[in-house]
Amino acid sequence: MVYPPLNPEVIQKLKTTFYDDPKNVLAQNACTRVEPLEICTSRTRFEQTQHVFFYKIESEGKPISNQKNTGRCWIFACLNVIRIPFMKRYNLEDFEFSQAYIFFWDKIERSYYFLNLIVETARRKEPVDGRLVSYLLSKPMNDGGQWDMIVNLINKHGLIPKKNFPESVSSESSGQVNSILTSKLREFAIVLRKMVEDGNSDADIKLKIDEQMVIIYRVVGICIGIPSTNFTWEYLDKSKQYHTVGPLTPLEFYEKHVKPIYNLDDKVCLVTDPRPTNRYNQAYTVDCLGNVVGGRKVIYNNQPVELLAQLCVQSIKNNEPVWFGCQVSKRFSNKLGMQDLQIHDYKLVFGVDISIPMTKAQRMIYGESAMSHAMVLTAVSVDDEGKPTKWRVENSWGDERGEKGYLVMTNDWFNEYGFEVVIDKSIVPKEVLEVFDQDPVVLPAWDPMGTLAQTI
Repeated sequence: MVYPPLNPEVIQKLKTTFYDDPKNVLAQNACTRVEPLEICTSRTRFEQTQHVFFYKIESEGKPISNQKNTGRCWIFACLNVIRIPFMKRYNLEDFEFSQAYIFFWDKIERSYYFLNLIVETARRKEPVDGRLVSYLLSKPMNDGGQWDMIVNLINKHGLIPKKNFPESVSSESSGQVNSILTSKLREFAIVLRKMVEDGNSDADIKLKIDEQMVIIYRVVGICIGIPSTNFTWEYLDKSKQYHTVGPLTPLEFYEKHVKPIYNLDDKVCLVTDPRPTNRYNQAYTVDCLGNVVGGRKVIYNNQPVELLAQLCVQSIKNNEPVWFGCQVSKRFSNKLGMQDLQIHDYKLVFGVDISIPMTKAQRMIYGESAMSHAMVLTAVSVDDEGKPTKWRVENSWGDERGEKGYLVMTNDWFNEYGFEVVIDKSIVPKEVLEVFDQDPVVLPAWDPMGTLAQTI
């Protein structure tokens, strides 16, 4: 069947239909002067949802962190979770771990991981214009990540206080350094694929990658700085008493001073993927997803969203905040700091609803939904049956949004746009933990579950 073109008669009918409804003209007048989402924001819904919660962790981290113009939310969220018990242990008024330190090592490790992937996919005989290699080459360097990826970085390189490795211009605005690295990695990919095609030895290919990494390290070091091998941390506690720790390496700092109060290896990442093809109580991984050669794989333990929420409630009751991943941009009032399915009344303005008519599974299948951002849960309210109704969320966008940087998120929103949570294994049911013992089903590299948390 050949469909007719959009002819003048049809276009005129569309225009007439539009202007026949005066509400469309009113909406047009408003939306051509003010951003559409601001026009759709429901004042009534905002008045009904308050920053007051039934269960709240004992103390929250200070200051509110700010990832600036980068996609480091997964790093900030993890370090914000870790610093809460750390601040309590060392009696600190405020504290931040160095996000730039983790960012530095992620750039180095991720580049090395990518170059090795190029060699691996060449040996698989994957064509350079095939879907997999094209996908890898589309973004060889970005800022996003997953929980298992930051665990790899910290377990290998440790942590350091922010005062010992502060931010740089490029760590706070990563676009240009990412662009430079992207160009070099693509250039290096040409060389490596040619070497594999020409039958060069593993030793020669390894030597070439080592030569390429000298350049990568130089670029990253110039733009972000190079962390010291050893450091000494000096601080004043809440009582204004002076203390000093070190000299020691960042890995020693993590293992001696952080790990005893927050052990990353005791935490597990649970996801919720309701697509009919991906069953619950099954382990999944994503092809070519990672950042550290030899590090642990990104493993997804797929569970119903209700279980994720229940475990988050228990974690907060236990005074432990929760790292979680979501699609932050949907049904989100940026200025008000509200994540709520009813915060935007699209139907009032446009005459139709947006996105919600699709199920969560349909949104994932049709490219409408995927995890894009990581934040921290610090409080929750529950109904008479103990089920969560709303959450308090620590973000990493500074203190200008919401309640001094904290968002309020309804549980209905979490059900639709929440995707993963990190929970201490001590409160996870035995049968759920056993899922990690399975051989994971491998999803393709471009699967929506492989999307990295990197919203700016």
